[in-house]
Amino acid sequence: MDGVFDTDGLRIGTAEREAASHVLSDHFAEGRLTTSEYEERIDRVLTARTRGDVRPLFADLPEPHPAFLTAATPAVVAPAPTPAADLTTPEPSDRSAVTAGVLQIVLPFGAGRFYTGETRLAVLQLLCVVITFGMGALWPLIDGIVLLTQGGTDGRGRTLR
Repeated sequence: MDGVFDTDGLRIGTAEREAASHVLSDHFAEGRLTTSEYEERIDRVLTARTRGDVRPLFADLPEPHPAFLTAATPAVVAPAPTPAADLTTPEPSDRSAVTAGVLQIVLPFGAGRFYTGETRLAVLQLLCVVITFGMGALWPLIDGIVLLTQGGTDGRGRTLR
């Protein structure tokens, strides 16, 4: 492939799925997607396993696209900039990962995600719990554990403190 690394086969995680969901929400809010198109694409994002599964969902949409789809993987890794030279570092969130995680565990219906400002994800978790008569509370519970152990981001993409 002449030094080009094909990234479509790389697996994605929860953070990438959430990023893609946020960008789709923005396109929906701008009126670029109908409700049925938005719901279909969100369902496909939530079940996506690789970057290649997500890329077609943005093929007919203008920028922005999720950062993990637009960032090219360099053949040679450049040295990381020194903290003093990195002026693009976003400010950390005013929300706490510990508080969000504890809320997710104690009130397992998306309360921690409401706290972080990720309203769409919180509503999905709430609906999952209600529709499954409480059995879906496993999702927010696991999400709370992940928030406690690995942290996360708030609704604006800033790292939780």
